[in-house]
Amino acid sequence: MTGRTSYDGPAIDVDSVTKDYGRTRALDDVSLKVMPGELFGLIGPNGAGKTTLMRSLIGALTLDEGRVRVMGMNPSTDRDRIKTLSGIVPEAETPPSFLTPDEFMEFVMDVRGKRTNEKQKNWWLAFFDMENQRDQIAKDLSKGTRQKLMLTSAFIHKPPLLLLDEPFINLDPIYQRKVKDYLLVYIKKGGTILLSTHILGLAQELCDRVAILHKGRILKIASTEEIIKDKGDLEEAFLDLVGYRS
Repeated sequence: MTGRTSYDGPAIDVDSVTKDYGRTRALDDVSLKVMPGELFGLIGPNGAGKTTLMRSLIGALTLDEGRVRVMGMNPSTDRDRIKTLSGIVPEAETPPSFLTPDEFMEFVMDVRGKRTNEKQKNWWLAFFDMENQRDQIAKDLSKGTRQKLMLTSAFIHKPPLLLLDEPFINLDPIYQRKVKDYLLVYIKKGGTILLSTHILGLAQELCDRVAILHKGRILKIASTEEIIKDKGDLEEAFLDLVGYRS
């Protein structure tokens, strides 16, 4: 892990961001800051705007209002530099179907301007138990193995920032735990993570702070401990804030 960059401000700074898709407002005056060395959780129901916000951080869309900075850089003009310094797991995206895991790791490192060596590739293949699939093309891999490969592509170049949109999807409990443990070590070594997830139990375990996003608006930003102190766990606090009643 490369540790923190020389930038001293927030790792992520989102200021009064609004984004519309036609008549649908995906983000409505959203502001938040993620500090270096923090594991920050972004939680909310489907359609809350989490993926739109994550995409804005890598310059994948144009905002209608507001400003976003990632490690002090503008995603609209510094997209390539941000990608080099970030590990990105988009929601429900898979590796190119015609590449093998071995080829995909080499491709990712080449795009990031890094060299790949066999020791590095073998470590990640062993971490995710993919040694026997290293020469299979991605379209023949299971959904879980493709997700492991996407995670590998985010971690392998040891970036100072991880942007993870539903990283635990399609992983069984064993690999959810392995990834969780890896993320905790990554944070201890100085990394920064923005984690978007529906798995509230893992968010409660992992996150220093969370933002609860609903219908494009931030309902609350606070430490995980503060949010759950009255309800006992993050799920109950989350359901109460979004107005769910059984």
